[in-house]
Parts: sequence; structure tokens; C-alpha cells
Amino acid sequence: MSSYHLLFPLILAIFAVNSTANQGTATYYAPPYTPSACYGNQNEGVMIAGASDVFWDDRGACGSSYKVRCIGAANDVPNPCSGAEVVVKIVDYCPPPFCNGTINLSQDAFRAIALLKAGKIMVSYDRA
Repeated sequence: MSSYHLLFPLILAIFAVNSTANQGTATYYAPPYTPSACYGNQNEGVMIAGASDVFWDDRGACGSSYKVRCIGAANDVPNPCSGAEVVVKIVDYCPPPFCNGTINLSQDAFRAIALLKAGKIMVSYDRA
């Protein structure tokens, strides 16, 4: 069997995995982190986020974990992505007009995947 026949299924599998992720934008908020919509003032750590109406689902997103990865710039900051992926827990709601993105990451989570000076980035995200 040729190497092409062995490699082709692997390439298809990679594209299938990557195509399931959602895409949107991410912003961040600075500490102190005081989640409210899901857990009151309970400390849920620093790898947390607020969900926008895109996937909030009337508190249905509370407690869900999402893998988030920077995929590009959303403004004039070139090459903001670190190449890393972060897993965050949804602990809050990011309502309009305050939410300026699909997901509002904690500053710590944003910094793990992108330059803070970017402020807003393009991301892929999916349930972890």
C-alpha cells in the first residue's frame, strides 16, 4: 500500500476534528474575578470566562468547560496568538451591550493564548 493511502485518512481525520470547533471573538476582563451569574462570589480560580448570548443558553453554559485557541487578530495588533490552547470554565454571563465578544476570558486565560495588548482576538472554541 502506498504512503498516500496511509496518509490520506489521517489528513481527513485532522480536518474533521478541526471543523467541529466554533469560531468567534474573545475579549478579557481583569481581576479581581468575582463570578456572579453562575456561582455568586465563590472563587472558581483564574482559568474562567463569561459566556455571551451566543452560547449562554439561560445559564445552561454554567460550569461547562471550553477549549479556546487564538486563531488570529481581530484588530490592528499583528500576530497576537501564542499558539497555545486554554481550557476555561464558564462562571459568568457577558450580556450585551457590555460583552464585546463571543467569550469574555479572564485576563489570565487570555494571556495564555494571546498578547494582552491585542484586547480582542479571533478564537476557535469547543466544549472540553
